[in-house]
Amino acid sequence: MKRTNHIKTIMKAMKLTLFISCAVLIFFSCKKDFTQLNPLDSLSEGTAFSDPSRIELVANGMYQQAAIGVYDAGTGAGAGRGYPFGGASIEQAEMRGEDMVNLATFYQITYQATYSASSANNKNHWEQLYSLINQANVLIEGARNAGQSGILDQSVADSYEGEGRFMRALSYHELLIHFCRPYSDNPTKNLGVPWRDKAINSPTAVQDAYNVDRGTVAATYQNILADLDWAEQHLPETNPHGAARVRKGAAIALKTRVKLFMQDWPGVISEGAKLGTDATSGTFSSPISGFILEADPKAPFTNYSGSKESIFSVAQSAASNGGVNGALAAMLSPASTAASPSAGRGLVAISPNLYNAPFFTTTDKRRGLMVQQATSPKIWFTNKYWDYTTRSNWSPIMRYSEVLLNVAEAKARVGGTDNINSAFMLLNAVRNRSVDIADRYASVPADLILAILNERRIEFSAEGRRWPDIQRLSQDPLYGLNSIPAKILPSQIKGDGSDYNLTTRPTITPGFASIPYSDFRFVWPIASSEINANPILRSQQNPGY
Repeated sequence: MKRTNHIKTIMKAMKLTLFISCAVLIFFSCKKDFTQLNPLDSLSEGTAFSDPSRIELVANGMYQQAAIGVYDAGTGAGAGRGYPFGGASIEQAEMRGEDMVNLATFYQITYQATYSASSANNKNHWEQLYSLINQANVLIEGARNAGQSGILDQSVADSYEGEGRFMRALSYHELLIHFCRPYSDNPTKNLGVPWRDKAINSPTAVQDAYNVDRGTVAATYQNILADLDWAEQHLPETNPHGAARVRKGAAIALKTRVKLFMQDWPGVISEGAKLGTDATSGTFSSPISGFILEADPKAPFTNYSGSKESIFSVAQSAASNGGVNGALAAMLSPASTAASPSAGRGLVAISPNLYNAPFFTTTDKRRGLMVQQATSPKIWFTNKYWDYTTRSNWSPIMRYSEVLLNVAEAKARVGGTDNINSAFMLLNAVRNRSVDIADRYASVPADLILAILNERRIEFSAEGRRWPDIQRLSQDPLYGLNSIPAKILPSQIKGDGSDYNLTTRPTITPGFASIPYSDFRFVWPIASSEINANPILRSQQNPGY
């Protein structure tokens, strides 16, 4: 399998003297073969932006923070465990939903919503996301200054700033998904998250950051869109690193996701049209950044650098991954398979209820992205992350199939003959590549929106998209759960594998009850490290914590 040079090894940490929320150092690191440059150590911020090659190292450090995290503002425990986007965002989101089953104590706090402001998973997520935001801010300001001083050509400086703005927008949206009420619930009143858009690189900057309150959900969303609009205008359409670095098309694609959360259906449709979703042939491709839907649904998970379906992924390698306590292959894969007696840790399985769901056809090729554990208990796991030895599987953040389904849902909700027909074609483009001809829809389903939502559950299984959909749909009177869903307990799954049965398709009644939307646990608490250090946020902690 191909690998681009930037994912093979990691350089030594390049230390930039920065202060984050508790006025502690964070470290930028980067991957050696990404740039083939000698490691830089103990640089001041001014020195780091004095030379184009060093600026590239700063950009690499931002992606490295996204991949594995480099500092935990409390104990350091989060460092290297895949926070925030190297695996943790996917694992955490799946454990908040119902389509995968927690089998061990590792994710029990998230799975059963017993978290507090100091519990590790949600606390690390907050801290590592804000560390990433700060690194994005450092890159944005440094690249802007380098362009103004002539160290970088202006177009290159703008491109770096665009990458920083995209990563900042992605990070803030992740914070909103977990720590705030959804946009559909009074967004001009409900609290958002502190919008920090300046580099925190001195004690004065730390104090300035403490003066920023949470604002509102609506205001945070508007800031995210402003970042993505800017990134769209200044990012190049292509780059030599493919999905591992942000491109123009990625900024547009993320806008389709963000506007879907805002229920801005015309906005989703408009952004999607830039990426080729208005085609009338039933075959879709993006004129910007060249995205396509691969014929084989396995392709995005086997050819990271070559797949044109991957819009943005967080690169991992043997030397740079979340480790045994964070990498996707370690956490979400079986402990053994017929082909690999020693595989992952077998901590998170596919739910029998998803496996047996009537909308998941028996012949669906995406069942090939699942694998049964070879020994007892004989239960099914994802096989999207299959590198058990070196754990080099990339973390999929966004694929072209999501853009197609985002636009399909928006068009189905707007309605009208043309929109319904187009939505049906978009749904079929994703679905028909995986199901036999006999299982394809002969006509528009009676409930097209439900068909699209069900398709998302299959297509993005084990990619961390289930909880975001639950969150955004929570207030929907027809399709929302209005709760944290009920969960199957591991004791409910039979060891002989009989719960996974495509003939009888049994349904297990979850043993752990749902938690209503009105319960304070629907949103995570702000991390105790932030609350203890920040008097403004101390008064804006989420209720119940």
